[in-house]
Amino acid sequence: MVQRVPVLIAGGGPVGLALAGDLGWRGVASVVAEARDGSVFQPKMDMVGIRTMEFCRRWGIVEDVEAAGYNRSYVQDCAWVTNLNGYEFGREAFPPPEREKPPPQSPQHRERCPQNFFDPVLTRFAASTGQADIRYRTELVSFTDHGDHVRAVLRSTETGETCELDADYLVGCDGGTSTVRTALGIGMSGDGALTYTANAIFRCDGLEDLHTTTPGYRYIFIGPEGTWATLVAINGRDQWRFSLIGDATEREPTNEEMRAAIVRAVGREFDFEILSILPWVRRQLVADSYRKGRVFLAGDAAHLTSPTGGFGMNTGILDSVNLSWKLAARLHGWGGEALLDSYDFEQRPVAVRNVTEAGDNLKRMLAPRIARPEPALFADDDNPATQEARKRFGDDYTEMMKREWHSIGIHLGYVYEGSPVIVPDGSPIPAMTVSSYTPSARPGSRAPHVWLGEDRSLLDEFGPGFVLLRFDSSVDARHLLAAAEEAGVPARVTDVDSAEAAALYERKLVLVRPDGQVCWRGDEVPADPAAVVRRVTGQPAEIAVRA
Repeated sequence: MVQRVPVLIAGGGPVGLALAGDLGWRGVASVVAEARDGSVFQPKMDMVGIRTMEFCRRWGIVEDVEAAGYNRSYVQDCAWVTNLNGYEFGREAFPPPEREKPPPQSPQHRERCPQNFFDPVLTRFAASTGQADIRYRTELVSFTDHGDHVRAVLRSTETGETCELDADYLVGCDGGTSTVRTALGIGMSGDGALTYTANAIFRCDGLEDLHTTTPGYRYIFIGPEGTWATLVAINGRDQWRFSLIGDATEREPTNEEMRAAIVRAVGREFDFEILSILPWVRRQLVADSYRKGRVFLAGDAAHLTSPTGGFGMNTGILDSVNLSWKLAARLHGWGGEALLDSYDFEQRPVAVRNVTEAGDNLKRMLAPRIARPEPALFADDDNPATQEARKRFGDDYTEMMKREWHSIGIHLGYVYEGSPVIVPDGSPIPAMTVSSYTPSARPGSRAPHVWLGEDRSLLDEFGPGFVLLRFDSSVDARHLLAAAEEAGVPARVTDVDSAEAAALYERKLVLVRPDGQVCWRGDEVPADPAAVVRRVTGQPAEIAVRA
């Protein structure tokens, strides 16, 4: 007998695991098929963004992320240098994670947690829901959308045995070479090859004692040819990720070439062990569609981006939360088909913006390749003219790079403008900024954070259902709640006694949907509350309210 499951997830990286965990948190079972064994030898990400950390707060795993294994006392400065025993052009200083404070706009701050640490945290979270069946060493071979279900063929990468599984929905979280996207025939638009790069993870105890540069988390190496490599503290202890940045020509460096490049970057011979080498391609691509029938795309299967800025995985986590509640709504019977259609409508523009910004960050980082640095910058002397040339170059480069390091507007300022499941209120769209973020409760925006008490954020009031925030308890909200109850939609009212929150949210009633986005607001219950409920849950306008 063929097993039936509500959601089949192809791919068990951070996006697939987050989707399984969030679905499980909402009471929806899933099977995760991951061809690997779960080990991560080449972490593709190391920064958990502020919005992702807000989701981790919701899931109750913030402490797990903080304790995952990264050295949280390690300095997070970013510096640009000739080599680690050469000259420093400039740096952007950041505190260690253990001393970083949340900004005023959030109860969380970003966290340093590379994928080899983050994936196990998400795996435990998904498993803790009791709803996620995570099958490692299992690959998706093929699938067929039958209209009312998807039949998939899975194969064990150990034994070669195959089995069939029926799912209400299939989500491809299977990376840049996605089997799911390819089978659907969905193309990608953008630039398919920004640079050919090779990463080397190497181990060296006490690297900081072998060079004269002040310790940092990330170093950018600039030579006479321009920007040529980066170095990142991958665990804040003894492991480092060195990236040798190529150009648009495909070329795989040998082990000897990689060792020589690492020695050049450090500026001296030293003992180290290369653990792995991985060639890869920086891409700037977004899928032309995120959905076909009962099959969806998320994460790298839907968008590929340069890592400059740390947007890739975090955009994928946003995909997973946006899609999760909509699948749960549909499976629980109160979400309409338009709700599933809105996933593409809402998330693709976010990906286009984020992928474009990451590509622009890459251009800024590689700018010295276009305008070659003055030879004097690398002269082995410290005369005043040389020092002034280095300072001038460093100051200009530092100012240009600030946009990458300070990008709260990307992480929190996204807006689902024009979404078919958002009720607009006629207010103007906020300015789309990168380095700053002004909270807004305008429909389509992330519901803003306000502290309600010691370590209690307004974001903590949001759960698996809709939440109607009421800033004036004299307003009668019964008809809106009754309309939700009649339609089987989980909703509750939360009275908020906070002048700061009331001023920020600007209306007496604000409806927040299950992913934490504002979907309607007003000073009184609408004349047709059932119509609002139908709109925000993707139900047809003519659908009859339950008797």
